[in-house]
Amino acid sequence: MPLASLICLVVAISDGDTLTVRCGTPGAYQQVKVRIAAIDAPESRQAFGQKSRQSLARLCFRQRATLQPVDEDSYGRTVAHVRCGNSDAATAQVQAGLAWVYTPYASSRPQLAELQRKARSDGAGLWSQPRPMAPWHYRQRHAR
Repeated sequence: MPLASLICLVVAISDGDTLTVRCGTPGAYQQVKVRIAAIDAPESRQAFGQKSRQSLARLCFRQRATLQPVDEDSYGRTVAHVRCGNSDAATAQVQAGLAWVYTPYASSRPQLAELQRKARSDGAGLWSQPRPMAPWHYRQRHAR
């Protein structure tokens, strides 16, 4: 059973697929770290990592966001579909070539794969590189 949607205020952007929101009523706010479902953005030290973060900040920072939680990840973050204003954050990031579709978790969002194909064929964002490295490969190579 899907969890109820939450209306929150975006108070911080960590990277191109993670943000912090403040939900609840004044005086009883709860800060929640949210990972956008179905996408994986470049790490901050990776090519296009900062551009991806800036893009998400332009879309969502200090905006009202609607969250549809779907899971919790291994870091304790809420994984959710995120809408900032009238824009779906995952769609915007993939369309701009600033995030990969994270296929293992994207089955409910088949339109994202098509948007990624178009971004790739247009050479948008990270697809302008000859061989962009997926963030999950980057993390494996640069594990501390």
